[in-house]
Amino acid sequence: MTERVILAYSGGLDTSVCIGWIAEETGAEVIAVAVDVGQGGEDLDVIRQRALDCGAVEAEVADARDEFADEYCLPAIKANALYQGQYPLVSALSRPVIVKHLAAAARKHGATTVAHGCTGKGNDQVRFEVGINSLAPGLKCIAPVRDYAMTRDKAIAFAEAKGLPIATTKKSPYSIDQNVFGRAVETGFLEDIWNAPIEDVYEYTQNPAAPREADEVVITFDAGVPVAIDGRKVTVLEAVEELNKRAGAQGVGRLDLVEDRLVGIKSREIYEAPGAIALITAHQALENVTVERELARYKRQVEQRWAELVYDGLWFSPLKRALDGFVDEANRYVCGDIRMVLHGGRAVVNGRKSDQSLYDFNLATYDTGDTFDQSMSKGFIEIFGMSSKLAARRDLA
Repeated sequence: MTERVILAYSGGLDTSVCIGWIAEETGAEVIAVAVDVGQGGEDLDVIRQRALDCGAVEAEVADARDEFADEYCLPAIKANALYQGQYPLVSALSRPVIVKHLAAAARKHGATTVAHGCTGKGNDQVRFEVGINSLAPGLKCIAPVRDYAMTRDKAIAFAEAKGLPIATTKKSPYSIDQNVFGRAVETGFLEDIWNAPIEDVYEYTQNPAAPREADEVVITFDAGVPVAIDGRKVTVLEAVEELNKRAGAQGVGRLDLVEDRLVGIKSREIYEAPGAIALITAHQALENVTVERELARYKRQVEQRWAELVYDGLWFSPLKRALDGFVDEANRYVCGDIRMVLHGGRAVVNGRKSDQSLYDFNLATYDTGDTFDQSMSKGFIEIFGMSSKLAARRDLA
């Protein structure tokens, strides 16, 4: 029986060439699997037909936009997940949902191998292969660009020699990855970290310096889940999509980051994630109102570790799974409304309302009639600072 290879297929030049390339290098039949995570572009049926025209024995397409939003983006919002305190894991979040569909296709078609188009220099090769090994430990993984030195020049030559139905001449100066949660841009002149990004780098966001009217929005959460915008019920996907438009129109969510890749190098990346940044900002503000102090302090540590695990391709790891339970519990009372102003590249919270609020006006007010008994503070300070006071006496002796 001829071996079968499941290929993570985008419809572009490299993965289209991979179909015939893999067949020639391994003798295997190739089944192309394309997953829609809200990246836009061509129709899925067009992509499916192209895969078949390029030599795939079968091609599958999956509309995973709601799945991606509900099962991958939402946990990141609940975790306030920002790698290195800034990056909302745009690409890292999409890889495990793609991996899930690749593993399912491998089981369905009796494939022995999964292939992807990643290079040997980035994080995605790790995310794909560790994810595949976690869901289907018996599968092998190959990466033609990395394993068979399939350069772009070779890919173009192969496509032209085989007469593949794919454009081979147009080449963007950037490497771009995008989905509904955001957009990542790298390479080209951006690799000189002294060069400022120019406006043609951006697509999801407008120039934040351009004059325009501010946009005020109210986002409603229930147990950490965005459920309404301006009082209108939305799904998670709809919340991200609407805020991509509204926050993006105000230039919110532009990031210029030199990040620490898992493979050990530093890489300059330009991100734009207007919906993600607006939702995480709102979610953080509501947590400040509804989450008890010690839980909130510890959750901030968990958030950093959660983001690192996802960035490093360990979505399916035992630690990530355990931290998910903590994050869900911490979000139990994160319910209410956040009002924010989108303007000038910023999402600024200016109002909070929650039935689960721990903010007590009568304790917080400095006006007459407050219920905070200030007479207790003197003794509290004496006991709280006792150990430091004793140590100081010793140090001064």
